[in-house]
Amino acid sequence: MSELDVIKNTKDGPVTVDSIKKDLLNLGVLEGMVLLVHSSLSSLGWVSGGPVGVILALEEVLGPEGTLVMPTHSGDLTDPEKWENPPVPEGWKEIIRQTMPAFDPDFTPTRGMGRIPEAFRKQAGVRRSNHPHVSFTARGKQAEFITENHGLHFGLGEDSPLARVYELEGWILFLGVGHENNTSLHLAEYRADYPGKKEIQQGAPIIQNGVRRWMKLNELEENSKEFDEIGKAYQKSGGKVLAGQVGNARGELIPQRKLVDFAVEWMNENRK
Repeated sequence: MSELDVIKNTKDGPVTVDSIKKDLLNLGVLEGMVLLVHSSLSSLGWVSGGPVGVILALEEVLGPEGTLVMPTHSGDLTDPEKWENPPVPEGWKEIIRQTMPAFDPDFTPTRGMGRIPEAFRKQAGVRRSNHPHVSFTARGKQAEFITENHGLHFGLGEDSPLARVYELEGWILFLGVGHENNTSLHLAEYRADYPGKKEIQQGAPIIQNGVRRWMKLNELEENSKEFDEIGKAYQKSGGKVLAGQVGNARGELIPQRKLVDFAVEWMNENRK
């Protein structure tokens, strides 16, 4: 969507820091929360200040006791053997493995995460976990606890920021997106016990002992095709979802622990 289209689709004037704060409070976001945000900037309407305006509104509502968390994944640092959108010629793949710059939490950009997480990772005081594919960033009281010691293997499992958000009884906030973007459901995949659960290997360029190397990582074969179905089943079961308008977008606020626990049971019963 072009910026002109966003302007034309924005109702009642530009979206501002103050209007977003008001909408977040009406939705149920509270000071002191641990908040894992998945977002689409264009869905919010034309925001004065763009992604910076959204981030400032979130941080002001959470206050000094709260913690803002966002996924800052970099899927372009994966093994080119598995690339499909787009694939690269066979003869390129080994060259890419040998030459791809190593992951650097301060330097490596996000891929496919949107403008809000990309702006957030550059903000002063933000901490980024040290995973070459599925890093998370956090700012606030619990930022260090959430981002430190992110395990290289099984990057969305028990040694991930997702598990730390779970321990802290954090909340998920959707801004104009849905469960198809819900990284917390990958944590449920790691915890569930369903037929066909499969471990795979990935590759990534990392710095180890000051030297760049291509490292093999053990991962779970993930399947997000059912995530929207799981989200609907959770809500139908009476699971807590606070919904409302944030800017032009639909906002949803969900307790992460309750959703993950529900998803584990759903996968155990329904994945064949």
